[in-house]
Amino acid sequence: MGNRLSQIATRTGDAGTTGLGNNQRVSKSSLRIHAMGEVDELNSQLGLLLCEPLPQDVRALLDAIQHQLFNLGGELSIPGYELLQGAAVLELDQALAHYNAQLPPLQEFILPAGCRAAAQAHVCRTVARRAERQLVALGNEEALHEAPRQYLNRLSDLLFVLARVLNRAAGGDDVYWRSTRLQRTEPEPEPPQA
Repeated sequence: MGNRLSQIATRTGDAGTTGLGNNQRVSKSSLRIHAMGEVDELNSQLGLLLCEPLPQDVRALLDAIQHQLFNLGGELSIPGYELLQGAAVLELDQALAHYNAQLPPLQEFILPAGCRAAAQAHVCRTVARRAERQLVALGNEEALHEAPRQYLNRLSDLLFVLARVLNRAAGGDDVYWRSTRLQRTEPEPEPPQA
């Protein structure tokens, strides 16, 4: 892996390029740098979620996910390098099955709302989806390992489920979408006859 940061303001990026872990310089607008940025934003949003009161098991899970996202970012920073393992995807699958089993089946679409922690989990979910899309775009241009894309896909699903779990942990419930198109309308009462 590349050198550890010993200096933050290096001024080497002033010309619009940045260094990868293999010492290659690329444009800051490259798909690889965009993917790394999306993963970094996701990890930062998870850090914000961890500032909320959370059940201890959810906190431990999110902490482990942050470390795996750092692995994913490390893998992206060195083309051809593999750091995120398939076992990490399996861990998300197991967590998804565990938490989903605790929830009632969805009867309707839900809004990204509820308690503050659940709402932040939904923000994390949307950033995970964006990071996944960026990784797919990069994979269309360069060969990538499958685990990072699969990890982000599972993670967004898990964050949706965790948002539901967190609403319940806070004593609430899902916030259901009230679609006027989907609502059943009651027939108008007939006017009284004279």
